[in-house]
Amino acid sequence: MGVARYANVMTTPTDKQLAALGAAFDAFARRYKLLDALGPETPLNELDKQALIYVADHPGCGPTDVARFLAVPNTTISSATDRLVKRGLLDRHRPEGDRRAVALRLSAEGKARADAIVAAHRELYRRMLAPLTPAERKSFIHMIGKIVFHEH
Repeated sequence: MGVARYANVMTTPTDKQLAALGAAFDAFARRYKLLDALGPETPLNELDKQALIYVADHPGCGPTDVARFLAVPNTTISSATDRLVKRGLLDRHRPEGDRRAVALRLSAEGKARADAIVAAHRELYRRMLAPLTPAERKSFIHMIGKIVFHEH
C-alpha cells in the first residue's frame, strides 16, 4: 500500500500541529492586521464593518437579512444599526408597501466608508497573495474555502 492511498484519509490533528497553526495565525494576524487608517474617523468594530458592507451590497435589505447573513441575533444587529445610524453611515426607511418593515440604505458617508473598507481589504488580500505563485494562490484559496465551508 502506497502513501497515495492514505493521502485523503482524515486524521485528528496533533498537538504539535495545533501549536504550529496557532503560532502561524498569531503571526498572520500581527503581520496583516487591517488598520482603520481610512482617515480621521473613529474606527468601526468588525461587526459594524461587516453590516455596512452587507448593506452596501444589498441596498434596501432589512436588519433580519443582515443578522441572518452574519449569523448573529437580531438584537445584535439592532444595536449595530443604531450605532451606524447615529454615526451618519446608515439610514432606515419604511417601505411604502409595509410601514412596519425597515429597509436599510447607506448614507453618502456610509457608501464612502464601505468603499474604503472594501478597498483596504482588497489591498490586504493582494499583499497576502503576492509572495505565492499562481498555483500556490489557487491551492491556498481552495484550502481556505474548504476550512470555512466544512460542515462540522
